[in-house]
Amino acid sequence: MDSSSSDTAATGALPHGGASTPPTSPPPPPHPAVVLSPCAACKILRRRCVDRCVLAPYFPPTEPHKFATAHRVFGASNIIKLLQDLPEEHRADAVSSMVYEASARIRDPVYGCAGAICQLQKQVNDLKAQLARAHAELAGARAQHAHLLALLCVEVATASSSSPPAYCGGGGAVGGYTSSHLAAAPAAAADALYVVDGGGGMQLQASPVSWADEALWT
Repeated sequence: MDSSSSDTAATGALPHGGASTPPTSPPPPPHPAVVLSPCAACKILRRRCVDRCVLAPYFPPTEPHKFATAHRVFGASNIIKLLQDLPEEHRADAVSSMVYEASARIRDPVYGCAGAICQLQKQVNDLKAQLARAHAELAGARAQHAHLLALLCVEVATASSSSPPAYCGGGGAVGGYTSSHLAAAPAAAADALYVVDGGGGMQLQASPVSWADEALWT
């Protein structure tokens, strides 16, 4: 009797529209469980990888060879001790340096990184020597070019002064040469300095000027 009267009172307290309170939004789906695989260091060492493993950020599970190389030369305890003594901003560089040095030591057990440095220095010295030879050849070519230009000017001046001017009129002829002849004289004189060698190239021949065959430099 009391329960029916209380239900009637609760029904009468509802608004006229008969609408109840709006339903709440459904709860978000649960996040999938993240399975953390051990880092490459802990996997190689066959130990449990804890949450704050000092080796995990620098030896991911996708690069097992990285830790294997460093562990072969330095050992796991030395790597962990070195990383713990360094601030976090320098640990990545330290790991890269250890891996590089370990790789060099495995390739060359006697000299290690020193052997790689010596080899690179030798390559630098060889390249410097090649560059010096190229500069010397370029300087010699420029000096020879200037010498040939001087010979060309002497040849043209000698050819022009040897024949007296025969006519100078409106036709533009000077000393028996027209303007086209004078324009073609330097090219002809330059061609006369070269002969075709057996390989199809051009070779400088002996000049009619006595001092033309002197050495370009001493």
